[in-house]
Amino acid sequence: MNVIVTGGAGFIGSATSELLVSKGYFPVIVDNLYSGSIDNISKILKDKKGKLIKVDVSKINEMNEVLKELMGEVGGIIHLAAMINLEEVARDPQRALEVNVIGTLNVLELARKYDVERVVYASSVAVYGEPQRLPIDEGHPKKPANLYGLTKLYGEMLLWLYRDLYGLKPIALRYFNVYGPRMRPGPYAGVIYKFIISLLRKEPPVIYGDGNQTRDFVYVGDVAEANVKALESDYVGAVNVGTGNEVSINDLFRMISELIGSSVKPMRAPPRPGDVRRSRADISLAREKLGWTPRVDLLEGLRRTINYYKTTYQR
Repeated sequence: MNVIVTGGAGFIGSATSELLVSKGYFPVIVDNLYSGSIDNISKILKDKKGKLIKVDVSKINEMNEVLKELMGEVGGIIHLAAMINLEEVARDPQRALEVNVIGTLNVLELARKYDVERVVYASSVAVYGEPQRLPIDEGHPKKPANLYGLTKLYGEMLLWLYRDLYGLKPIALRYFNVYGPRMRPGPYAGVIYKFIISLLRKEPPVIYGDGNQTRDFVYVGDVAEANVKALESDYVGAVNVGTGNEVSINDLFRMISELIGSSVKPMRAPPRPGDVRRSRADISLAREKLGWTPRVDLLEGLRRTINYYKTTYQR
C-alpha cells in the first residue's frame, strides 16, 4: 500500500518512512527539503522502496498537480511536515501559519478529494500550554503558550471539522519532546542536539533559566512506531506520544555529560518566553487504543544518539 508521508525526509519522517518500508508499505515522501535531507532517505530511494516528490505542502495547486496521478493508489497519509521550533516560528509567524495550518488544510483537502479516510497528524504537547495537572492526559485544557502550539491546535481543529463534515478518520498524535539520530542541526536545533554537539566540540552549551524545568523525552524510533500503529488503527481522536517520565534539563545535561565523558560546564541564560515549567505525558490512551508503549528508555536513547553523532559529526 502507498502511504503519503509529508515531511518524510526529515528527522521523524525518515524514521517513519524506514519503518513503513520494513512493514511492506511504499512511502510516497512529500518534502520540500527545507529541513529534510535526501541523505536521510537515500537507502529507501536507492532500493526503490519509496518515492520522493519535492513539493511544499503550503502550495495546494502544486500539491494537486504532482500528486493527482498517485492519489487513487494511496491508502493513508502521515502528515509530519511543519515548522516545529519555537524560536523559528516566532521569527516568522506568517510562514509558520502557511506551513502548519494552511499546509494541514491542503493535506486534508487532498484526503477529502481523493477519498483517503485515514490521516495521521503530527500534533504536539505544545497545544496544552502550561500544565494545570500532571501527568497530562488528552482531556487536559488546551491553552497554547506560544505560536507553535497554537498552529498545532488549529491543525487539530481542522481535523475534527473534516471528520464531521466529510467523514475522514483522522488521528492526532501529540508528540512530547522527540529526540534521536538525524535531529535537525542549525540555530533552531533542540536541546539534546545542542548539548551533544557542544560537548563533542568541548564547548559550553546554554541552559535557559534555572534548568529545573522538566520535559518528557521520547525516542524517535518509538515515535515512528506510534505513527505506523496509528495508521493501522481505526481510532479517531487525539493521543499522547511520550514516555510518562519527566527529567529536568539539569539532569539531562548531567546524563549527556557522563555518557560523553565531558567535564565542560554549561552557560546560563534567562528563561525563554513561552517555555513551560513541567511536562509529563499520560500515555494510557496510546496503550489502550494503539497498543503502543515506548521501548527505548532515556539513557539508552541518549547512548544511541551520542554514538550516531560521534560517527557522523565532523568539526
